[in-house]
Amino acid sequence: MTTVEDLKWRGLIKDISSPELEEKLNKGGLTFYIGTDPTADSLHVGHLSSFLISKRLEKAGHHPILLVGGGTGLIGDPRPTTERAMASKEQVQHNFESLKKQVESIFGFEVVNNYDWIKDINVLDFLRDYGKFFNINNMLNKDIIRRRLETGITYTEFSYTILQALDFKYLHENRGVDLQCAGSDQWGNITSGIDLIRKSTGDEVYGFTMPLVTDSQGKKFGKSEGNALWLDKEKTSSYKLYQFFVNVEDSMVIDYLKIYTFLSKEEIEELEKENNAHPEERKAHKALAREIITFLHGKEEYEKAVSLAEHLFSNNFKDLSKKDIEDLFGNEDIKNVETNKNIVDFLVDMQVVSSKREAREFVSNGAVSINGEKINDLNTTIDDSFFIEDTYIVVKRGKKNYYIGKK
Repeated sequence: MTTVEDLKWRGLIKDISSPELEEKLNKGGLTFYIGTDPTADSLHVGHLSSFLISKRLEKAGHHPILLVGGGTGLIGDPRPTTERAMASKEQVQHNFESLKKQVESIFGFEVVNNYDWIKDINVLDFLRDYGKFFNINNMLNKDIIRRRLETGITYTEFSYTILQALDFKYLHENRGVDLQCAGSDQWGNITSGIDLIRKSTGDEVYGFTMPLVTDSQGKKFGKSEGNALWLDKEKTSSYKLYQFFVNVEDSMVIDYLKIYTFLSKEEIEELEKENNAHPEERKAHKALAREIITFLHGKEEYEKAVSLAEHLFSNNFKDLSKKDIEDLFGNEDIKNVETNKNIVDFLVDMQVVSSKREAREFVSNGAVSINGEKINDLNTTIDDSFFIEDTYIVVKRGKKNYYIGKK
């Protein structure tokens, strides 16, 4: 397959600015950019699909530049509903430095900061050199701006599209950039840049977008119970990523394999056959988790995630480390506990049970385990020896109820 055929097969092209761009994408040799604002100190899974497109284009002979918007991040890209809170210059700079380090480590891309060229533009030059090329009627028809007109939009956010267009023009003139790619919600900003360059220089540049990745209900993909899945393993462990990806919807897993992995068409089609024949084996889901985690964090992190999942499945925690316990149960309600207590009192204090009578029943019936070992003796004393690395204790009641105690 050609580059464009592969991108289309994977469902990675939504809008394209010109039919001739397809030939250029197949030929290679374009310098292109993809941008993100430093709204946090890590990228998340929602960013990953478009960044992987950049990696695909690099493999096809194009040169990627990542723009982290230290300038535009001080303004804020308009959201469909409400105005963004203004971030401090210190926070934006911290986030830029974190993202630069992350992107260079994971993707190997060159990173630029639009603050470097926006900060020296005065208001008169901005209006004369850039604002003169923008028609207000056209700006009002941009999708995001149009949706905000009823609730209101400040001039600050209204001007964002001009700044992003300015970026495209600057990179075109100073770095030879002829292509911008992004998620489909950025199509209006991309076309603003294309129009600015054509009107001010006469040059033809290009852009394309990919569809925003969603689940089967149309919700943005990459959220876990409302929380972003970060690419920084200190913010979202490899185990949490593993659990998320092995549990994606069966109806969507093949689409996600196309979007998020570099597996070939033949490999994905084989996984699709196996998934249809034996969905209970979850081979496609495990391949998805393997490919993403290995790409982001390496083979060792993937194997560690699998090992932790197996420990949880087998209810065996004795040989795990303190960090392993934190990765496994990081989102659980960890309770501070006292040691040297009888098992009955200990279970009540940890709120594993509601009464001593209930505690005695669960222990007597073999329904309580600590660190994977069943406790049957009502005379058991929970002392320091029960705590993993002298810190954590894992109590399981029944089949699925876990409680984590900390000294």
